[in-house]
Amino acid sequence: MKIDYQKIFKKNIINILIDVLKNIEKNGLSDGHHLYITFLTNHPKVMIPKWIKDKYPSEMTIIIQYEYYNLNINKYDFSIGLSFNNIKADLKISYDSVISFADPYANFGLKLINKDLKIKKEKKNSNIRKKDNIIDINKFKKN
Repeated sequence: MKIDYQKIFKKNIINILIDVLKNIEKNGLSDGHHLYITFLTNHPKVMIPKWIKDKYPSEMTIIIQYEYYNLNINKYDFSIGLSFNNIKADLKISYDSVISFADPYANFGLKLINKDLKIKKEKKNSNIRKKDNIIDINKFKKN
């Protein structure tokens, strides 16, 4: 039987993130600690408001620092309330969708998903032939 070291390693990195989030849930943040979490917004188990997904269609980074609410840590995901330009939003983020997390104050960070591998998979999926009669209007929108 082959030992899947990558799977074991990823599971344990996720456990570090879970322990950090549980600590924040229980004790809050102090001494300058703040957490950057980058995740895939297009992951099927991520639940975020449509306007956020429209703005960040593939990935985004959230910062847990001063203003957050309803932090709940679960077995497969966590939920948190954050404010974006004074608009409150509830997010449910699957641990499987997390690319990386870091606490700059502690000079600590971990990468969970290889971004280059993710990009290769996205390119492969985008090469699937689309129907000729469908036009992507996003190509014509002005930013």
